[in-house]
Amino acid sequence: MKNRIKELREQKGLTQEQLGKLIGTSRQAINAIETEKFEPSIWIAYDIAQAFGCAIEEVFLFEESTKKSRAEISRRDHNGNS
Repeated sequence: MKNRIKELREQKGLTQEQLGKLIGTSRQAINAIETEKFEPSIWIAYDIAQAFGCAIEEVFLFEESTKKSRAEISRRDHNGNS
């Protein structure tokens, strides 16, 4: 999922490790989320947004998510439009 974690983290002067400690997860988890290799749970996404003082949708760019696109295609296909 596209996100602004790196941009926001750098604005706050935080390393991945520092952000991880703030929200109770590892630097590796922050890196995987930041580089779009892993999609966080809603709880981790919420905690990341809170750490930046932002709404979740300001950090995570849902309209650019490929998973959303796949979900929309699946819904279309299941609704008899295939």
